[in-house]
Amino acid sequence: MNLILATRNEHKLLEIRKLFDFAGVRVQSALDFPEVPEVEEDGGTFEANAIKKASTLCRVTGFHALADDSGLEVKALAGEPGVYSARYAGEPVDYHANNVKLLRELQGVENREARFVCVMALAFPDGRVETVRGECRGRIAAACRGTNGFGYDPLFIPEGHEQTFGELEESVKSRISHRAHAMQQAVTAWKQLLAIPR
Repeated sequence: MNLILATRNEHKLLEIRKLFDFAGVRVQSALDFPEVPEVEEDGGTFEANAIKKASTLCRVTGFHALADDSGLEVKALAGEPGVYSARYAGEPVDYHANNVKLLRELQGVENREARFVCVMALAFPDGRVETVRGECRGRIAAACRGTNGFGYDPLFIPEGHEQTFGELEESVKSRISHRAHAMQQAVTAWKQLLAIPR
């Protein structure tokens, strides 16, 4: 069975590949299919964007396709940056600029509660699409700390920890991240289809 990951983001691809333990599944990415068009992430929810990306890739390649859409929701900002997380500071995507803007928006704000959200969508060649959702709750630090990971990792302190994702060991993040939680849901929901070993 072929499973195509709907991402050209090398950071995200590496992170997802580390979480996969599928037996008998050939895992490729959108990078292996240059004919696949870029999908405009114009949905109002993580679910809508993930479904659109997975469905497009599945339709073009004819293979099962797995897409995710993820981002950061900050309570004091009414859920922003949300689906605009990657482009929070505008185009082109600039992680440092996004972090600077987030810190500026939270200046003087005491409640720094936030959560990372990841929705994964699996599109089937017969047109079906299923989704799972994972979350990681935490808070926003007062300044960027650490160089691990990408995006908002240097600012996000997960619940139960004092270090940011940017400071934590990769092995810790891979167990507790929003993407890890979504992947755990995927394993439960799709293990028979994807022949995941027990």
